Amino acid sequence: MSALQNAVDARRTFAIISHPDAGKTTLTEKLLLFGGAIQQAGAVKARGEQRRAHSDWMKVERERGISVTSSVMTYEYAGHTFNLLDTPGHQDFSEDTYRTLTAVDSAVMVIDAAKGIENQTRKLFEVCRMRNVPIITFINKLDREARDSFDLMDEIEQSLQLDVTPASWPIGMGRDFQGCYDLFRDRLILLSRSRADIPDEGEICEGLDDPKLDELLPDYAVAKLREEVEMARGLCPEFDLAAYRDGDMTPVYFGSAINNFGVRELLNGLTERAPSPRPQEATARTVAPIEEKVSGFVFKIQANMDPKHRDRIAFVRLCSGKFKRGMKMRHVRSGKTLNLHNAVLFLARDRELAEEAWAGDIIGIPNHGNLRIGDTLTEGEELQFKDIPNFAPEMLQKVRPDDPMKAKHLGRALVQLAEEGAARALKPLVGSDWIVGVVGVLQFEVLAERVRTEYDVAVRFEASELYTARWVEADDAQMLKQFGDENRTAMSEDHDGSPVFLARNAWHLNKAEEDWPELRFLKTKEQNV
Repeated sequence: MSALQNAVDARRTFAIISHPDAGKTTLTEKLLLFGGAIQQAGAVKARGEQRRAHSDWMKVERERGISVTSSVMTYEYAGHTFNLLDTPGHQDFSEDTYRTLTAVDSAVMVIDAAKGIENQTRKLFEVCRMRNVPIITFINKLDREARDSFDLMDEIEQSLQLDVTPASWPIGMGRDFQGCYDLFRDRLILLSRSRADIPDEGEICEGLDDPKLDELLPDYAVAKLREEVEMARGLCPEFDLAAYRDGDMTPVYFGSAINNFGVRELLNGLTERAPSPRPQEATARTVAPIEEKVSGFVFKIQANMDPKHRDRIAFVRLCSGKFKRGMKMRHVRSGKTLNLHNAVLFLARDRELAEEAWAGDIIGIPNHGNLRIGDTLTEGEELQFKDIPNFAPEMLQKVRPDDPMKAKHLGRALVQLAEEGAARALKPLVGSDWIVGVVGVLQFEVLAERVRTEYDVAVRFEASELYTARWVEADDAQMLKQFGDENRTAMSEDHDGSPVFLARNAWHLNKAEEDWPELRFLKTKEQNV
């Protein structure tokens, strides 16, 4: 086998999805801990001077204990390289999550054992389903009182239309939680009550009838375990690798991330069963990861990761080939050649120069605004990767600087944040105020904070009478110009200069669509246009 084939086979690029507070960030930290990438996991809402979560590096994330940006962490485990993309759990940042899911090959869905499937989990799952992303389920927080395991598995099956099969089975819950039985490997893993300890590999058992179980567990727990596992095996289909990789089946692991419990079993499951980098659809053809020529696409831009420098990093998912430092790559949208001598690999905010990287890896390319979300990089071929969407904003507000002399600075800040995908910055053709459009209301707070701390411009958001925004496209450029001239007071441009129609209410939008049937009023738009 070639070095490229070996490297691709050893890659696992995955995201973690969940509803806020299901324990996603804690699980992220524990995966890094088991992978040897960090020595101490800081609980997200840790007391005092204990470290904040490694993956939540932005000031607003550390203050609120939520994730609002995607971060990338690379670590090694069992001879494999894992690229973990931590996604925003908060629903107001779902657009960033959606784009992140275009860059992964599989996902881990974290579910709170007491609450089951919640709203945001369902939304994110739908995105995974659209892309046929294979999902492993981790039912978390079994150290607290939880719902019945059969009940939880039935909910996953019924509400997500997925076949479920248990990969491990819990022994008790809450105070009586004693551990899990690993059904795939036939071994018993007992819970250590110290959060600092990493549990051992577990006792190897010869199936559930092994007398070892009677020695290690109380009588009632063994009887219940044997009965429940027999029932689960009878009710659930056997694990089918092909069905899992097609996105039709999910193996379910039980555990308690904060107690380091169940994390190793989940990591082993990812190592043995999660897919290596998958072929990516492009406009002209499908790109296989083992092709010699390097290609990739930008799925995220992050400005100001290092407050000491005015930096902007483009996160690029490599789709094929072996990347080497100093390579020249073609930026397909502009036709320019980029010399990539300073690309980086990530561990949350820490980075190191990428001497080499392979298909499936995520690299960061520092740039000054020439790379945008959806851009394709190749070694010369005219390719364009598909499926990186832009969403029309659902909430629109005016934004003004407290100091009118800083209006120009504010414009620059908004354009940079819009290129990052954090919001839509719309400049109306009439009037001097900028309009900011977002998908969720918390984004306004985060934007105001970021503009203040990163660009030193104090701003205030004010309600606007606008209902929604739509990109306007037409095959006939003259007709588009005519529409713009007749509706000048309702027209604006986004940061790319694309025309955007600002509707005052639903009637206003419907009337425009009726009067101009040749125009397309777009709610979503691919970012690679």
